[in-house]
Amino acid sequence: MKGRMQVRSLLLLLALMLLAATTEAGKNKKEKVKKDVSKCEDWHWGPCVPNSKDCGLGYREGTCRDESKKLKCKIPCNWKKKFGADCKYKFESWGGCSAQTGVKTRSGILKKALYNAQCEEIVYVTKPCSSKIKSKTKAKKGKGKD
Repeated sequence: MKGRMQVRSLLLLLALMLLAATTEAGKNKKEKVKKDVSKCEDWHWGPCVPNSKDCGLGYREGTCRDESKKLKCKIPCNWKKKFGADCKYKFESWGGCSAQTGVKTRSGILKKALYNAQCEEIVYVTKPCSSKIKSKTKAKKGKGKD
């Protein structure tokens, strides 16, 4: 009976030691993660700079006092270069076609400026008027042929 109690006590002691060791290892991992986090709160971010050409994957640099970081970013290739990819706008519907200029216009109001970007509050965009008249009814192919 005494031998069984000693074995149980030994197993219990080993289990507690193993639990303590895994808990300590978990704490060390959390501490390492926290060391990478910056305490600086006043970051200033530059524009997204594509790796090649003028769109696609790239990076943006940020500085805060003596610290600097690089973050991955992406500029869509169909983006309007005039505004920059960090300025998000809510656009109205396209206006009517101007017979004098041959273009139609719409405005956008700034919705969000990412990474402290310098954005215009209101922007205007134009595009050429369509010369084609779109028909809503299309003939069905393959139907009605004998």
